[in-house]
Formats: sequence, C-alpha cells, structure tokens
Amino acid sequence: MTKEKMFRFLVYAILIFTLIYLVHLTGFIFRPIGTLIAAIAVPIIGAGLLFYITNPLVNRLENFKVPRIAGILLVFLGLVAVVFFSIYFIIPPVQEQFAKLIDNSPQMAQYFDELFELWQNRQEFIPASVEDTIQNVINNLDSYAESIMSSLFNFIGSVFSFVFSFVLIPFFLFFMLKDGHKFIPFATSFFSQSKASSLETLLKNINRSLSAFIQGQALVSLCVGAMLLIGYWAVGLNYALMLAIFGLFMNLIPFVGPWISAIPAVIIGFFQDPMIGVWTAVIMIVAQQIESNFISPNVMGKVLKVHPLTVITLILAAGAIAGFLGLLFVVPAYAVAKTIISHFYHVYTDKRPVGQKNLF
Repeated sequence: MTKEKMFRFLVYAILIFTLIYLVHLTGFIFRPIGTLIAAIAVPIIGAGLLFYITNPLVNRLENFKVPRIAGILLVFLGLVAVVFFSIYFIIPPVQEQFAKLIDNSPQMAQYFDELFELWQNRQEFIPASVEDTIQNVINNLDSYAESIMSSLFNFIGSVFSFVFSFVLIPFFLFFMLKDGHKFIPFATSFFSQSKASSLETLLKNINRSLSAFIQGQALVSLCVGAMLLIGYWAVGLNYALMLAIFGLFMNLIPFVGPWISAIPAVIIGFFQDPMIGVWTAVIMIVAQQIESNFISPNVMGKVLKVHPLTVITLILAAGAIAGFLGLLFVVPAYAVAKTIISHFYHVYTDKRPVGQKNLF
C-alpha cells in the first residue's frame, strides 16, 4: 500500500497542510520578517523592474568591449536624461491638461445633471429593474464618495511612502546590474553537482520568464501609448497627452487595464462632442486589436504560455485579494510559480523508474 502513488500523494498533501498549519500557529515569529520585507519591497521591486529593462543594454555594451561599470554609468545617464525629458517636456503639459480638466469638471457635472433630469422625465420608458438599480446607486452616492475619499487618502499616504523608498531604487539597481550575474553561481555553489545543475536550470527559466514579461509588457505599453496619443491628437480629443499616458500605464495590467483606460477617454470625448467620443472608442478598439494580434505576439512571443482565460481569472482573483498591486504582479507571479512546478515535475519524471506511470 505504501508503494501506491495515491497513498504517497496523500501523505505529501497531509504533510504540506500540516506545515501550513504550523506556520499559521507560529505567525508571531514570521510577522517581523514580513514587516522587514514590506519595508524594502518598494526599492527591491522597483530596482528589479528597471534591472530587467536595462540589463540587456548593459550586456550589449559589455559585448562591445565596454567595461561593465562604464556601461552601467552610461545606462544611468540615459535614465537621468529620460527623467529630465519627462520633467521639462511631458509633466508640464500633463499638469496643464489636468488643471483644465478640473476647471471644466463643473460643466461636466452640469451635463450629467441634465442627463439625470432627462432620465427623470423619461422614467415611464425605463424598466423597473433598471430604475431601481439607478436609484439605489443615487441613494448610496454619499457612501460611495466617502469610500472614494478614504481610498484617496490611503493612496496619498502610500505615495509619500513610495517616494521615500524611491530614493533607494538607484542604489539597489546599481548593485543588481553590477553583481546580478553572480547570483546563480553563488546560489548553486551550496549544492552537489547534479542538484546545482537542476537549480541553475530552474533559476535561468525563472529569469527568462520574468525578463520576457517585464521587457515585453513595457515595450507593448509604450507602443499602445504612442498609438493612443497619435489617435487622440488626430481626432482632436482634449487632454490627449494625459489620457494617452494614463492608457500607457493602465496597459501594464493585462486585458483589463486597456478597457479601464478607455472609460475616461470615451466619457471626455462624448462630453466634448458625440462624434469625438465615437472616434475615441474606435481608436481604443483599433489600438487594442493591433496590440493583441501583432505587437504582443511578436514582442513577448509565447514564453509565458499563459491562456487568456487563465489571465482573466487570475486578475479577478488578485484584484479581490490584493487590490491594484495584485493586478500588476499576479501574471508574473503565476508565470514563476508555473515555471517552478513544471521544473520539479520534469525532474520527477526524469528520475522515475523505467516503466512507471505518470504521477496522475
């Protein structure tokens, strides 16, 4: 009986759940560790994202016989140039457009009040269920506004904390670029040759998955932002630069983000002119079709091998559990977990006795 695969599987499952339960009981031991990790999470994650974006440039410079330190300094100069370009040429017009949007918000509110009055005058044409839903939303506007303001204050506090941690990102990034290639040899030096080879393969696969996702998603988002900016300018949409940048950052959230960015653009377009609103929706749909069918397959390839339905399910679950941060990191976290599980399963199948069936 002990040689049966199902029996061994049940034993492993019981041991895993027992370990999880023990970790739960001794949570007070791990709580300080969690606090420490949370304190350094922002600079590590920020530097890690920049590392995967800039490391190929450093490697390319090193291939051209440029010393690695000199290549890192050149990349840092490039990052500083991008920051100064943003400060002097992008941020001022975005601030101006945002200020104009705030100034025009009373007119937009009056427009929606007129729509509400029109709805009140046409209540006999609206189904009762729809009327009840709209009335329920109207009755709960105060609670919604209170919740939004509470979230806004929490967001402002998080922004200040992020800015404080942001100062440490260049230091982490410098040492990641300088010594990052030494991590795998260091990690594998504690194991025997066979296990070190297996661990090296696993770490390289994880690195490849993260690199493909981060570099690809950044490049895809830049392409989508450029397409939206050109399209918004072409149709004469107000606040085009601000809305295009918003669409660029929202595109970092797979599948859901682009449609979130479309909502304010389409609303502003319809408020400006109904036809501009229609053309704005068309531009968003065309940009997403180009991104989904041409840019993403060629830039990101099929390295992650994650089905779209799986991505949507992960995003829904992560958004409910971890909020906005969950939306950003759930797909790469899933890709890493999938890589680890797949690696150990292949290790198991390679070492199983000849003639033995699969695990399931």
